[in-house]
Amino acid sequence: MDWKTLQGLLSGVNKYSTAFSRIWLSVVFVFRVLVYVVAAERVWGDEQKDFDCNTRQPGCTNVCYDHFFPMSHIRLWALQLIFVTCPSLLVIMHVAYREDREKKNREKHGENCRRLYSNTGKKHGGLWWTYLLSLFFKLVIEILFLYLLHKMWDSFDLPRLVKCTNVDPCPNTVDCYIARPTEKRIFTYFMVGASSICIVLTVCEIFYLIFKRIVRGAQKWRKSTKRSISYTKASNC
Repeated sequence: MDWKTLQGLLSGVNKYSTAFSRIWLSVVFVFRVLVYVVAAERVWGDEQKDFDCNTRQPGCTNVCYDHFFPMSHIRLWALQLIFVTCPSLLVIMHVAYREDREKKNREKHGENCRRLYSNTGKKHGGLWWTYLLSLFFKLVIEILFLYLLHKMWDSFDLPRLVKCTNVDPCPNTVDCYIARPTEKRIFTYFMVGASSICIVLTVCEIFYLIFKRIVRGAQKWRKSTKRSISYTKASNC
């Protein structure tokens, strides 16, 4: 996974983002991507190799591991980071579309022609909806992956001992031990906490955008009302 390329793409989003989104991007790269690359992969690298069961039945250890870990934490976090950052690219694509339209308009009507957009990166019209839609996508993805993490392992906690019962080809009940459960539990809580912070920031940004849009609409309505009143007075005079 080329994190530098992903960071380069997402850094362009800062040009068109609010303060909440800039904080969100910092949290993602410092507390999630950096922790994932530097520490999390090493912590979870031995999860299957050191998953010990008190049996020598061929295939039992692998089946028990698959039963309790249907998907690796580290791979799930990698997918989460990829999916949660992709919606931000919608904003870059929309701005690129606006810039392309502006360029074609100048080529067709000349450099002194009227501009289609006062600022191609300003969140007005369709770009505002694209930005808001990308926030909803990020919010849904974050919540979905937290739900999957909780559902697959029944909680965010990792027990020291897991019991493998009625799983072929294991005989009767087999006790299995997870390697370094305390360390893995700490990293799991850390990643869940970072994801929760990102959810809070995304919700705050959604409310901020909607509130700002309502305030702007109210100001325009007041101005139009004042103009209509002044025009009525002038016509009466």
